[in-house]
Amino acid sequence: MQEQIEQPGNSRVWTIPNLLSMARLGGVPLFLWLLLGPEADGLALVVLLVSGITDYLDGYLARRLNQFSSLGEILDPVADRLYILAVVIGFALRDIVPWWVAIILPLRDLLLWGLVPLLRTRGYSSLPVHFLGKAATFNLLYAFPLLLLGEGVGVLPTMAEVFGWAFAIWGIGLYWWAGLLYVWQVRTLLHDTPRRTTTSGD
Repeated sequence: MQEQIEQPGNSRVWTIPNLLSMARLGGVPLFLWLLLGPEADGLALVVLLVSGITDYLDGYLARRLNQFSSLGEILDPVADRLYILAVVIGFALRDIVPWWVAIILPLRDLLLWGLVPLLRTRGYSSLPVHFLGKAATFNLLYAFPLLLLGEGVGVLPTMAEVFGWAFAIWGIGLYWWAGLLYVWQVRTLLHDTPRRTTTSGD
């Protein structure tokens, strides 16, 4: 693990990756309204697809254009978590997924948020992004559009539902696996790193 260290350019706000993440955040209430209000599933599906594309693009462009920023490190995972939360709650209200799905995913995030005060006692503000966590988010962001498409009738919706649940099950499993690895990392960190003491010069 590494502490969050300020580097030149880290305080930039108006970068292309950050604008994409902000757009994704703005899409969360739009998606919920389309899904639960007029039940415009086609448009809601478009919002989900755009969210998945921009989730890939913001990371790619940050690396390609060297536009990393401290804000971007916050916006990207926050947008992912809000989309996952909004989708599973919206889907549960529409009976697209059972309620246990809408409960088990946010529970994992609550568990990790509860670890933050422990991290701060060792001078860390967050956990490093783990490959399994990225893989889990990737699976879930693919599962959601397929599950929504699976609400129709016919061969294509049936196939979409099957593949959607395959991605969802893998995503949920990886999501919790990554969460348990984070817990183990924090346990190791607390054991191996002395408690940070605050002095008047800090």
